[in-house]
Amino acid sequence: MDTIVSLTGQASYIANPDVWLEGEAIAQLEQTAANPDCHCAVGMPDLHPGPGYPIGAAFGFSHSVHPHLVGSDAGCGALVVALGKVKFGSSVARRLRAEFEADPLPGVDREALVQAVWKHGPRGLIGHGLPGVVEALAEMSPADERCPSGTLPGVGYGEALATIGGGNHFAEICRVASILDGDAAESFGLASGGLALLCHSGSRGLGKTIAESWGKQALGESQIHEYLADLAGAIRFAQANRLLLAWRLLRSLGVNRTSKIAGAFDVVHNDVRRESWRSEQLWIHRKGCAPAHKGQMTAVLGSRGAPSWILQGRGNQAGLCSVAHGAGRKMRRGEAREKLRARYRRSQLGKSALGGEVICDDQRLLYEEHPDVYKAIEPVIASLEDAGLAHRVASVTALLTVKK
Repeated sequence: MDTIVSLTGQASYIANPDVWLEGEAIAQLEQTAANPDCHCAVGMPDLHPGPGYPIGAAFGFSHSVHPHLVGSDAGCGALVVALGKVKFGSSVARRLRAEFEADPLPGVDREALVQAVWKHGPRGLIGHGLPGVVEALAEMSPADERCPSGTLPGVGYGEALATIGGGNHFAEICRVASILDGDAAESFGLASGGLALLCHSGSRGLGKTIAESWGKQALGESQIHEYLADLAGAIRFAQANRLLLAWRLLRSLGVNRTSKIAGAFDVVHNDVRRESWRSEQLWIHRKGCAPAHKGQMTAVLGSRGAPSWILQGRGNQAGLCSVAHGAGRKMRRGEAREKLRARYRRSQLGKSALGGEVICDDQRLLYEEHPDVYKAIEPVIASLEDAGLAHRVASVTALLTVKK
């Protein structure tokens, strides 16, 4: 089976024959790879067109960094939290709706909190009067190895903290549906039939401000450090925000003790890192693409009608040590609204095919993010496995999904 398909120049994509890829996305991949400094460009099976550059791909450049390949949602990613023995009661949906209608941070100096997480990421949440479970989760965060953050670009980002954002972002309470690698699942704390949290969000308006300030220029050595400092701050903000979203889900479940937290990991989908590739050091750009280094836990997001998968990376350099970050869109937003309004009534949008409930008051968003808009997840995961990029650990299905 030809899972890794070579294109002209340095470009290739990973997809089994049953995975549909849009021609425009492949053309964008080839055009980006034609940059003389690009040594390798790999499209994932969720590859789809973006505003001039493809989404769902990784790129390796030897000397230059390209902020536009990270995009306007720098630091977007997913936080997965495995829970111990926690009950999912009939009142959780009501409590979750009330949680996301309330002020999540009453009495907190939001501007001071923004400054803290911009500099320190999740650990910046410590010492601001937040509940002990938040601080304990923050202390569980891995050591931050990024460069120091730059100067926060202005003020006014505090209102975005602990919020999901639009588009394909969400916060979910999930059930562990299947386990395929028992040892890896146990090491992370996943138990069959247990609960897990999945939070997919980014740097909100902060990332957009940074992207607009850098534009579409290619950065040389004299500018790279300054951009990476901005990027580091945006990623730290996004990671702290995902932790706050998880805390809101925990409150809805009535969990206020960290002893109920069995494990957690966070993966960033829009990023630039200096990494080894064969015998070289390259600037690896991931745009809508999850890292999957050897032994690393990572997540590929499904849709409301399909499971999400927890994978363990194999560190395969043919895929730039990466995997897809989701199933990938097969329908653009305007097309989705037009087609699906004729296919589904509003009353049908609040339940998923897997029995989960969707909490969302934005009808437009429900159509734009309907499961029919996305490709099937199974061929995507199979493609990643067949290419040797990662292997399956467990699947999770949504019980409650919040989109705001």
